[in-house]
Amino acid sequence: MHRCVSSAAATAVLLFGILVLSLLPEFASCMTRHYTFNIVQHNVTRLCTTKSIISVNGKFPGPRLVAREGDRVLVKVVNNVMNNVTIHWHGVRQLRSGWADGPAYVTQCPIQTGQSYTYNFTIIGQRGTLFWHAHISWLRATLYGPIIILPRRNESYPFRKPYKEVPIIFGEWWNVDPEAVINQALQTGGGPNVSEHAYTINGLPGPLYVQTESEAREDIYASSNNAAMNDELFFSIANHTVTIVEADAVYIKPFVTSMVLITPGQTTNVLLRTKPYYPNATFLMAARPYFTGQGTFDNSTVAGLVANFTKMFRSLNNPKYTANVPQTVDKQFFFTVGLGSSPCPQNATCQGPNGTKFAASVNNVSFALPTTAILQAYFSKNSYGIYTTDFPSNPPNPFNYTGSPPNNTQVSNGTRAVVLPFNTSVELVLQDTSILGAESHPLHLHGFNFFVVGEGFGNYDPNKDPANFNLVDPVERNTIGVPSGGWVAIRFLADNPGAHK
Repeated sequence: MHRCVSSAAATAVLLFGILVLSLLPEFASCMTRHYTFNIVQHNVTRLCTTKSIISVNGKFPGPRLVAREGDRVLVKVVNNVMNNVTIHWHGVRQLRSGWADGPAYVTQCPIQTGQSYTYNFTIIGQRGTLFWHAHISWLRATLYGPIIILPRRNESYPFRKPYKEVPIIFGEWWNVDPEAVINQALQTGGGPNVSEHAYTINGLPGPLYVQTESEAREDIYASSNNAAMNDELFFSIANHTVTIVEADAVYIKPFVTSMVLITPGQTTNVLLRTKPYYPNATFLMAARPYFTGQGTFDNSTVAGLVANFTKMFRSLNNPKYTANVPQTVDKQFFFTVGLGSSPCPQNATCQGPNGTKFAASVNNVSFALPTTAILQAYFSKNSYGIYTTDFPSNPPNPFNYTGSPPNNTQVSNGTRAVVLPFNTSVELVLQDTSILGAESHPLHLHGFNFFVVGEGFGNYDPNKDPANFNLVDPVERNTIGVPSGGWVAIRFLADNPGAHK
């Protein structure tokens, strides 16, 4: 997956993934912004294949949602297709607006054919780039687009204002219907069929060429969004470095890098200063996956590279942009994440390990999607038969998580929740497992940002590893990749009532 960026004789700096500031009108502070998202089907051609896809307003990727910090946003979603639909505003805190978060059967029932639903939320304490996507089945393969959050009016960036802002969204293209792909995988218990599949930049597989204007000594601001289904991606621009200035709509201490690693669900703003020579030259922009699953090659070197890259992210933690890291915790959790297996149904043929089905789990519990929204059940005080509140705080059967796998790889199934009192300070350690092969797992926490206070390879040691936690300026995110064969520790304050996934 690659595209090209052209360079004029003058130098320019781009901020990838936001918008063109020069084309935006000036808005009043804290206004209400109205959008209408019509869910429709239309034909799109990629890789010499024309097919009907589900999109918003006939656009792929979907339209930009632009707001300033403090703005109220109302998005009316009208479902004109046969599929049930919900939209998730990925990374928006949704402070006391949980009904607007979007995960199907968690905070809402899906929007049915011919129906509409208006999402109503306010952007609080966030600025930068996020994105929206469908949150039911695999509709997010084509239903996604950027959320661009500008600073409040008359407030500036904590870096030089860029000359231009350019959104870049990484995604995927499937020649076949993605819904058929996931349905087949769920039925057979095997991995998804990726044979007719390509990675994309702004909805297009490479090679593609895009021309950007530039002026002398100006900056361009680019924000990248990874809307890919499951894969972490490396991104770089030939003969250039970029300066990373924001992650998941939170400013960070700037640092320079020749490549960017972005996990599914993460967003990153970078400054690109184009070369002051090579007039009219073009430079390749490329992205490729970071593969950590079962394979035939040794990826220990690339794993080390990834660890070094992620540790470079630090919060600004200055008087204006503070890092309010919980220094003490009220609740501690240790969650193992990875792949296990579920029994194959009678009279069926399954393609998972030893004739079973692959099943992802946390603490050996594989999530069972309810048929009533969890938030609705809680609000109506009718949770019986919908969910329970006994999710395990620790693995039920401890083992050598990154060593030889246990003989029994079967997981349990259930809709089990963790209940936290309001304003509880939480520490959560996420441990990868090698039960059916170690691999990196993205984790997104709805309704909250969290601080990444520690990470490492191998098994987490509760007696030694906390001494190395960064409680001063850890990066604040909403999505993190659990390292393949390793662990990550996060802390957050449970200050947002509701049901969160």
